[in-house]
Amino acid sequence: MFAQLPPLLRDLKLPLRLQLWDGKEIDLGPNPTVTMTVKDPSVVSLLSRPSLDTLGTAYVEGRLELDGPILEVIRLGDALSEAVLGEEDEGAPERRSRDKATDAAAISYHYDLSNDFYRLWLDREMVYSCAYFPTGSEDLDSAQQAKLHHLCRKLRLKAGEYLLDVGCGWGGLARFAAREYGVRVFGITLSQEQLALGKERVRAEGLEGQVELKLLDYRDLPQDGRFDKVVSVGMFEHVGHANMPTYCQRLFGAVRAGGLVMNHGITARHPDGRPVGRGAGDFIDRYVFPHGELPHLATMVTELSLAGMEVVDVESLRLHYARTLEFWSSNLEANLAKAAQLVPEQALRIWRLYLAGCSHAFQKGWINLHQILASKPHDDGSHEVPWSRADLYR
Repeated sequence: MFAQLPPLLRDLKLPLRLQLWDGKEIDLGPNPTVTMTVKDPSVVSLLSRPSLDTLGTAYVEGRLELDGPILEVIRLGDALSEAVLGEEDEGAPERRSRDKATDAAAISYHYDLSNDFYRLWLDREMVYSCAYFPTGSEDLDSAQQAKLHHLCRKLRLKAGEYLLDVGCGWGGLARFAAREYGVRVFGITLSQEQLALGKERVRAEGLEGQVELKLLDYRDLPQDGRFDKVVSVGMFEHVGHANMPTYCQRLFGAVRAGGLVMNHGITARHPDGRPVGRGAGDFIDRYVFPHGELPHLATMVTELSLAGMEVVDVESLRLHYARTLEFWSSNLEANLAKAAQLVPEQALRIWRLYLAGCSHAFQKGWINLHQILASKPHDDGSHEVPWSRADLYR
């Protein structure tokens, strides 16, 4: 059966051990750090074109097992795929228009898995987005608190202002902004599980008078400019290329003249927004974020501008997200036994690959994370952004 392996695999010298269903083994390099156990004979033929989607799917379906440190598993899987396939890119993405029901189903698939599962590997506030490491040495809890401060400072939040939180998750940012900056917050989500826990935490902290969380689609946001500031964290990845103009227009309509809008989200490497190559994008779309599409930074700047806003500040946090995901992956790996009691086996396999794989993707620069701050100008063209960024770092 090993004779069926492409000769190139034998020449790679990767620290990878292949083990067949009958116990036979072959080392593709010295001192193997990862063992790939093939349980289904058909998997051997797949190794002639080992895309990241093919390898990931075989693992998710239990047709092969991967033993070794999960980040090393991802690194070797990428090296194996790249050696055989080269730098394959996906074609230009389709502009798929989605309705509210489709978006709600996709959000529910990803976020309604289990609150207790997410609690195993997130920080204490359950902030499920890129953390901010001012020095690079912070632990996860400290880095997430620093991220929340960073967002609030960029928005120049002042006591008594009304903040809209689009895609509020479990309410970590909403409660933080209310507690630390004295603002009122209206947060929206499409996840029933997130909403239930978010409301519970709002009540537990006695913030009912300041924080309101609601199940609401961004397309149904009030358009009367009632909000002083708008923050959207990890949200526009779910909007899709075709709906991005509508999304930006709804944010413009929700905020007052002079108000600020912060978009914090994952952005594509390629200007046309094509998925990550060698099947990685296909795997994410099938198993992790159905219908998710990443816009390029240039696309977001264009759409925000067309909606009537002025982009006043952009910051890349790509390496911050690589480190955040490494923390998340490490936390999950340390709690695999508990996680197995909370989610189905296939779901756990997906999440192990997803967290470690995304850390690798951000580290390699396949995807990015940008904070994009925009202002809705006054009629005379003025805005309310300070003359410098000095206030952010005091």
